[in-house]
Amino acid sequence: MKRFIEGEARTQVTLLPEYLDDYVAEENSVRMVDVFVDELDLGSLGFEGVDPAATGRPACHPAVLLKIYIYGYLNRIQSSRRLEREA
Repeated sequence: MKRFIEGEARTQVTLLPEYLDDYVAEENSVRMVDVFVDELDLGSLGFEGVDPAATGRPACHPAVLLKIYIYGYLNRIQSSRRLEREA
């Protein structure tokens, strides 16, 4: 994912706990959403911006935005500000 804004890797070592991925429980629905969206071919589904522009500020990858949107839908979060706080 070149030319996109990238967050911290889940295997990034932090102070406590050892990995960021340790904060998420094994049975959390976030893991299902992550696997589901990663398996989609977003370009063939009509998502724009899958291929980043060569100029300008890097954007967020459409897969990341879709994951946040699905998380909000599953948890009944309708406000974009509440969704921002959750993320």
